[in-house]
Amino acid sequence: MTQAQQTEKVQKVDLRGRDFIEFTDYTAEEIRYLLDLAIEIKGKQKNGVPYQPLQGKTIGLIFEKSSTRTRVSFEVGMFQLGGHALFLSKNDIQLGRGETTHDTAKVLSRYLDGIMIRTFGHHNVTELAQHADIPVINGLSDAAHPCQVLADFQTVLEHKGKLEGLKMAYVGDGNNMAHSLMLGAAKMGMHVAIATPEGYEPDSAVVEQARSIAQESGSQVTVTYSAQEAVKDADIVYTDVWASMGFEEEQKIREQAFAAYQVDEELMKGAKPDYMFLHCLPAHRGEEVSAGVIDGPNSLIFDQAENRLHAQKALMAALMSE
Repeated sequence: MTQAQQTEKVQKVDLRGRDFIEFTDYTAEEIRYLLDLAIEIKGKQKNGVPYQPLQGKTIGLIFEKSSTRTRVSFEVGMFQLGGHALFLSKNDIQLGRGETTHDTAKVLSRYLDGIMIRTFGHHNVTELAQHADIPVINGLSDAAHPCQVLADFQTVLEHKGKLEGLKMAYVGDGNNMAHSLMLGAAKMGMHVAIATPEGYEPDSAVVEQARSIAQESGSQVTVTYSAQEAVKDADIVYTDVWASMGFEEEQKIREQAFAAYQVDEELMKGAKPDYMFLHCLPAHRGEEVSAGVIDGPNSLIFDQAENRLHAQKALMAALMSE
């Protein structure tokens, strides 16, 4: 599917004022609208066509967890949309010094047009959204990473031309990435197989939620201890670091637990010949993935990383425009 064919499909869906916390809050049609809008905005950017629907708007970026891609993509994206992004570390605002989330949300709502928060506890996101009068975007929590998956799906759509019916295999920790991939894939009619070591499975409630959604969309959600089973006939193979931010002290223990779960050339023999390899980055070559796979011809990690910019521009434009 060409970029022109994809952008022709964009039909306006009104998402103004909505929060973006997890895929369960959105219909498949709304998610597809965001993806098509992201591809359209990317095309405008590549062709030098101005697109600034957020002139005069400001988004506050609350960071309790540091980031390369999240910070740069949101700041640059907001600038390109004609608005301004304000970086707020936990040391910059009173939230980090004992002010309640309720009070912070109410005050920021008087100054800003939107909030992105990248945090540890998922309750920080939901509580902020509950009390804020402006859109709140989940830039990452320990339970979910929907902004990343939005960019992932954009990348798949650009290279495969569709989402429905494809099989995505995720090999690694049953973490926030696994959760959002399961929920998002189920919403979009993609089959998803999650392979983790015993003791590192995704949250059982999220698995059941994803399976319930998959029944409606006609897809399948599989959780297994076999990386080979997950990767068999996969269109997309995905992995993440073995020890995410906040779990660094478990690095040595996890290296032993995940030793048989490296995504390498031997494992990839079970995937489809034209499989896509994705990784949310940062990556540790020689640990969760071999250099031959992540730097090989099937790897699209830098297209994927770039699409954080375009997907989040679409998100901000859809939620924050007049």
